Formats: sequence, structure tokens, C-alpha cells
Amino acid sequence: MSAQAARTPRLATTAGRSVRRTRPAPTTKPLKRDEKGVPIPHVNIIVRDTHRCRLADHYFHTLQDDLMYMTYVHEPTARKPPRPVRLAYDPNDPYTKHRYNPPLGGNRWPKQPPPPSAPDNVVQLERIQIHTMIKNATSSRVNLLGPIMALRAISGANEKGGGQHTAEGVELVKGRKNLQGWVRPGVPVGVKVDLKGPQMYDFLSVLVEFVLPRLRDFQGVVMEGPSNRLDKMSSASGVVSFGLPPTALGLFPQIEVNFDAYPQTFGMHIHCITNAKGVGAQNRARALLSGFQIPFARS
Repeated sequence: MSAQAARTPRLATTAGRSVRRTRPAPTTKPLKRDEKGVPIPHVNIIVRDTHRCRLADHYFHTLQDDLMYMTYVHEPTARKPPRPVRLAYDPNDPYTKHRYNPPLGGNRWPKQPPPPSAPDNVVQLERIQIHTMIKNATSSRVNLLGPIMALRAISGANEKGGGQHTAEGVELVKGRKNLQGWVRPGVPVGVKVDLKGPQMYDFLSVLVEFVLPRLRDFQGVVMEGPSNRLDKMSSASGVVSFGLPPTALGLFPQIEVNFDAYPQTFGMHIHCITNAKGVGAQNRARALLSGFQIPFARS
């Protein structure tokens, strides 16, 4: 008994409480905060993608080679140098030095030939822009809260989200001109969001797999007739635009799971911006989007 009692530590108790010496709790310095009041952690946090984007892999492993084969134009000889631009007035003339001097023949940007076919300039999706205009926003800015929250839920974009300093998130669209008292300069009339990288491909996959198949009376994105000129301003831009009705908002899974939180539905415009340029750039952009299973239909 004496040996066992010697091994056990002695505890001095006072009124049923232990008074054993304990170490004081470590003191931690409060976290520093940035200009917006957000705490800055002590360690450097690196935010990276948790998985590879399925549509991005589909483009780089399958679709890019197919587009190279479909849009390839063989040029056996080198191209002729572009013709120098002729101005309306002599720039060396002192009497017309400060006068507006447009080129003769108008703007020839839509008539420029496309770049040579090469593996490094295959048509590629650069960004997707979603925007909507709210007519009631001119009377009260509170009407913009619903569209802002809806676009945030659909796109998953936030200002400088994911450690990307170029991410701008959902932005307000403000009027530039005075239109008969309805729109005034500087007054918010809508919202927009630009998607790049993995968020762009994730939105496109949700649009193709969940929204468009369940959209009623949707035959495809309307195209012009085959007799349409390829050197028009819209045909040489490489941008494919289409709109969605207000019923399409409830078909997104992010909105459908909590549809009661959005009492007012609205339509939206979607602009798919590619790197295609020159004559027939819009047709090459449509070939790219058709590879992502976006249907097209003749008007």
C-alpha cells in the first residue's frame, strides 16, 4: 500500500476543487483585417481546382482536333501583304491635319480574311457573358436584388472568388444615354456576369444537360438562312448570342432547389464569345458550340 500510495500524485483539494498547477492558455494575436474588414489568415492559403472540368477535357482531347479538320483551309502559297489604307484627306496637309480622317471604302474589318489554319489558332471559347435587363429597376433599385442573387447562384461567380484577382463577379449595368425619361445616365437598369475558365464550362454543361432539354417549344438557337453574307459585321465577330425566356430560370438546379426564394422570374441573354475573327467567324463559333451539344435551327 505504501508503494502504491507513493506512485499516485498528491492532489490538494479545496472545497472539492483541484488546485493542481496548470499552464496558462496560449495567447493568440488577433487576425489582421483588410480594407473590407475580412480577416487575413496567418498562413498562405492557395485555392485550386478540386477536379478537372469535363467539358474542358472534351474540348482539348476531342473537339479541338475535329474543329481543326472541319475548318482547315489549305494555302499552298504565302498570303499577299494587306493593301495600305487610303485616307480621305492627306495627313500631311496642314489644313486637314486635325479633321476627322476616315479610310476610303468604309470599315473593312468584317472583310478581313481569317487567320491561317494552324493548331495554335483553332477556334476556342474565351468567355460567356450573361446579362438581364430589369425594367422595374428604374423606379427602385431593390428590384435588382433578385436578379443579382439568381445570377450568383447560377454562375457561382463572386468578386475575386477562388483567389482570382480578375474575377469581377456580378456587376450592375448602368444607363449611358437618356432615352425619353426612361433610362438616365448612371442609373442601374440590369445586371451581368462574365464567366471564364472552369466556371464557364460548368455553366455550359448545366445549360446543355438540364435547361435546354426541358425547355418547352425550344427547337434550337435560330440561325440566318444559307444566303446570308459572311462579311457582315455580325458574321465576322465570332460571337453567338441567344436568349432564354423567364421560364428557363426555374430549370437551373441551383434555382429549382429553392425556387420560392425567387418570387420574380426574368429572362436572360447569353453571349458565347470566341477567338474567331475574319470572314465566316460566326459559323466557326457555331461549329464549336454544336460540339458542346447546343442545337441550332434555320429561321
